Amino acid sequence: MDYKSPKIILHNKLDRQTLEKKLEQESFTRKTISFYRYTEIINPQEFRDLLYKKWSDLDCLGRVYIAKEGINAQMSVPNHNWQAFKEQLNSFKELKNISIKIAIEDNGKSFLKLSIKIRKQIVADGLSMNDYDFTNVGKHLDAKSWNELMNNSESIVVDMRNHYESEIGHFKESILPRSETFKEELPEVLNLLKGKKEKPIMLYCTGGIRCEKASAFLKHNGFKDVNQLHGGIIDYARQVRVNGIENKFQGKNFVFDERLGESISADVISNCHQCGKSNDTHVNCANKSCNLLFIQCKKCQELMEKTCSDECKEIINLPEENQVILRRKSGLEKKAKRFFRSHLNKK
Repeated sequence: MDYKSPKIILHNKLDRQTLEKKLEQESFTRKTISFYRYTEIINPQEFRDLLYKKWSDLDCLGRVYIAKEGINAQMSVPNHNWQAFKEQLNSFKELKNISIKIAIEDNGKSFLKLSIKIRKQIVADGLSMNDYDFTNVGKHLDAKSWNELMNNSESIVVDMRNHYESEIGHFKESILPRSETFKEELPEVLNLLKGKKEKPIMLYCTGGIRCEKASAFLKHNGFKDVNQLHGGIIDYARQVRVNGIENKFQGKNFVFDERLGESISADVISNCHQCGKSNDTHVNCANKSCNLLFIQCKKCQELMEKTCSDECKEIINLPEENQVILRRKSGLEKKAKRFFRSHLNKK
């Protein structure tokens, strides 16, 4: 089939409001999933276009990154098409028998559209494939083995996620880097682990993909005993529930979809970035030219009209045409902050 034909639309053309209405009107349920694999993809563009066509036909939604080094996907799949979706995955040698993680909290509205993008790397680490052997990864641990190694007083647990993720939930006594990107985090972790190359190192992240690269990076730099949580926090939570294992994770697991988080335990370990009260709900500032990701409680949402500052509150109450002008100006004159830097804003 010729996927370059102009008659075949291989990207979303609907606005957010239309997508939200369409999702709200669906009469079926969905399953939120994630999967990744480091595998050679010879022609990422052709592979991307083929997947877009097949997954659109199954009404799949989600965010997918494809690179020559592999695939990283977070998706929402209709339950009535679940079996067909799995059969499709197994029809590709690059995806055959791929490990799929299923969300533990799911309202069926995790994604509004299907987005499949080509990237240089499926996880940006700022390193060349020639800098280290990214196939020489650490030992994969299931939830039971993870808990057992955590009980070893010599073990060092490292959160390989960004600061805004670990702020709302993490394993007890973890090292929590202050980085906002994975690219920044690798050298920071290397520095934090100075003099500990003989210790058991335990790495974890959301679904496991960042730990694949992080563990290989640490092994390349001389660490002898590198371990990683297989399937990440997502699958750890599933194993805890299914097998009745002790849950050593506190709080929420940040997720990169419309939910922005799923509860792994009842603990609330973070605070509203505006009033300081206990809260773990991430929101994006209602001022579209700002879009800052921060933690905001319900009371502050009402008071601030879901904005992060008095300035943004004023802006959202301007006529829409004025807001459009400000957004254009903002895009030209400055790069808006993406995350609230709570570790730099302690009162």
